[in-house]
Amino acid sequence: MLDTIKSSVEQQKSLKSGSEGQSMNHSKSMRLGSFFSEILPLASFFIFYRLYGLYAAAIAGVTVSAFMLLYFWLVERRVAKFVVFSTLFSGVLTATAILASEKLLIKIQPTISSLVMAGVLLGGLLRGKAMMQVFFGTQFRLTEATWFQLSFRWGLFFMAAAIGNELAWRYLSEENWVIFRTFVMSPATGIFMLAQLPLTLRGRLPLEEDA
Repeated sequence: MLDTIKSSVEQQKSLKSGSEGQSMNHSKSMRLGSFFSEILPLASFFIFYRLYGLYAAAIAGVTVSAFMLLYFWLVERRVAKFVVFSTLFSGVLTATAILASEKLLIKIQPTISSLVMAGVLLGGLLRGKAMMQVFFGTQFRLTEATWFQLSFRWGLFFMAAAIGNELAWRYLSEENWVIFRTFVMSPATGIFMLAQLPLTLRGRLPLEEDA
């Protein structure tokens, strides 16, 4: 009888350990996916700018983002709403910039998208809603308090990003603005994302509450 109970307990531990391992592997896969979905479009933007100019760079960035979106949908069968919004918005603004022959629309694109996201996140908090949960609730299972903290932090970050981009395109040359966008804002976003990892890990729901 004791052996049976012991065997049952060990089996439950093994199953739990396996589930945790799968969850960790899924989290790592998602982090890698987020990394590449950020880096590849920017890398394409920078390379095509060097070779063909700003319009070609914008087209390359949007095209790679769209392919990444399609890839993760086919693999994961789900994508964050924020990524969909960002890709569609970039595509519309890039097309408008090319048709109007107005490079300024490409330069202010990060400002507008950042302000929209800041408004959505901080505005949601004023209405008592954590919008980060709306965007990423299918990818992560976190406590309500954690979602609210992440929404507040990312809202402030997007505000800072909008201000940074405005200062950059107004006071830097076009080439230096591209460098700023690629080698300053992109690493800053990655560092800020990593800085939220401890909060995200602490705020994970217990395994038995995970869907």
